[in-house]
Amino acid sequence: MPNKNKANTLLIKMKSLLKPIYFLLLTFLSIFSCEKEDKTESEIAKISINLTVERFDKAFAEVTPKDLPKLKGTFPFMFAKQYDDSFWLDRQKDTLQIELQNETIKKYKDLKTEALEIESLFQHLKFYFPQFKTPRVVTVASDVDYINKVIVTDTIVVLPLANYLGQGHFFYQGLQAYIAQDLEPELMVVDLANKYAKHYTFEQRRKTFLDDLIYEGKLLYFKDKVIPFKSNSQKLSYTDTEYKWAQANEEYIWRYFVDKELLYNTDPKLASRFINPSPFSKFYLEQIDSDSPGELGKYIGWQIVRAYMENNTISFKQMLTKSTKEIFDNANYKPRK
Repeated sequence: MPNKNKANTLLIKMKSLLKPIYFLLLTFLSIFSCEKEDKTESEIAKISINLTVERFDKAFAEVTPKDLPKLKGTFPFMFAKQYDDSFWLDRQKDTLQIELQNETIKKYKDLKTEALEIESLFQHLKFYFPQFKTPRVVTVASDVDYINKVIVTDTIVVLPLANYLGQGHFFYQGLQAYIAQDLEPELMVVDLANKYAKHYTFEQRRKTFLDDLIYEGKLLYFKDKVIPFKSNSQKLSYTDTEYKWAQANEEYIWRYFVDKELLYNTDPKLASRFINPSPFSKFYLEQIDSDSPGELGKYIGWQIVRAYMENNTISFKQMLTKSTKEIFDNANYKPRK
């Protein structure tokens, strides 16, 4: 018995000695990680990007019949060939078009802030994907389209400014609050980053709810890397309150997914409950549903992918090609308590 007591005492002493060492190690790893990130960001900031935001919205609003052919030559992709000049001049004088032009130009006298954020996005894309070529970036004053808010091709980015006038704008009257809150100027670069995330992320055939979670988590982790200057709530198009709710209830959300055996479920309705834009997530529990933000599946998928990157030696680009099984099995994900 005395030997057992001595062993226990020795074990307690060893634990007390190891504890500060453990915390010192964690502190060292944290500092090392921050220094590495700072060094990476410093390298990215040096990348030269030749970016000019071309204001087609202003040019079209001011064009004269005499100068229209020149404008068409500068922006040929903005003019469908089946329509003659009279069509475009009539459209320029249309009451709705004039209102769109006036409101976008009033809101965006310049796009200095947006241009700096887009330039930073492009610098990050160039760093991680050296083959990336800076596209032309063109602004337009077109009808509000909250589903396809930006248009991206290999060579051109079109920014419809009427999609980013701020949720209180009268253009958005009648829209549900969860839709209108996504129409803020600071989300322009977030939507642009999301388009590029879908372009560069391998999308395997998605069969299960877990497939959806991991794919959406990849897209959000992509934003972590290419728009680190945006907050976590902005990357998810949440308000700060919504993001805090997701954090505070992360363990409950995860337990619900596991207990209800949703992860390997193939029911397509799960996407509408937890992935697709909506005013709230659908747990079918009145109190929880009324308090929750929508798209909580994306938040959980994001945390799984983050855990995978923290617990494995793998590059950002390699992660984008990994399967659901590889990421989930090796993430060692533990929800925030």
